[in-house]
Amino acid sequence: MKQIEIAERQVWIHQTTERPEWVIIQPVDEHDQQGLDEEIAWLSSHSSTTFTLVAFRISDWNTELSPWRAPAVFGREDFGEGASKTLCYVLDELVPRFKGNRYCLGGYSLAGLFALWSGYQTNVFTSIVGASPSVWFPIWIEFVESHQMKANRVYLSLGDMEPKTRNPLMAGVGECIERMHELLDCEKMMEWNEGNHFKDNAIRTAKGLAWAIR
Repeated sequence: MKQIEIAERQVWIHQTTERPEWVIIQPVDEHDQQGLDEEIAWLSSHSSTTFTLVAFRISDWNTELSPWRAPAVFGREDFGEGASKTLCYVLDELVPRFKGNRYCLGGYSLAGLFALWSGYQTNVFTSIVGASPSVWFPIWIEFVESHQMKANRVYLSLGDMEPKTRNPLMAGVGECIERMHELLDCEKMMEWNEGNHFKDNAIRTAKGLAWAIR
């Protein structure tokens, strides 16, 4: 896997061929970045589709991936409204640089929510992957109810233990993701995995990507 810098961000690149069918774009934090080798190995062994994976580093997770401001859920760090700026980076810096027939945007947790939100903003992405996405985010379902998904395919997943939390906001994640799946008017997949939010992040993401680029 190759590491470069693009517009002052660290970017990791894995190519299966010089002219891939798909370009997969994924925002990652340090933990996600450490799991990229495992993710790529699983995806490569479960998909015959050629792809380039472009993972770019997120430094301020709660700000850069949030579509609007919201109060903190854990600790004191509130959620910002930096998703628009991050999406501009993807569209202006990454999409023009990495050529493919089709584009997929995916992510885990809040990066999954960012990917889903981006699917409502632009039709650049054929597929969107939200692996254990933070669909408990305040007024997210109201947003989904009043907007049209522009991607052709959407993959959703959740761990079966994720709704079983003491936090009342996050405990609604199961109902939220089922409601979102119901509202999506496109080709879609909803998958339940075993475990809580922190189990098998890389594999869960790879499973979504494999479905999205099949």
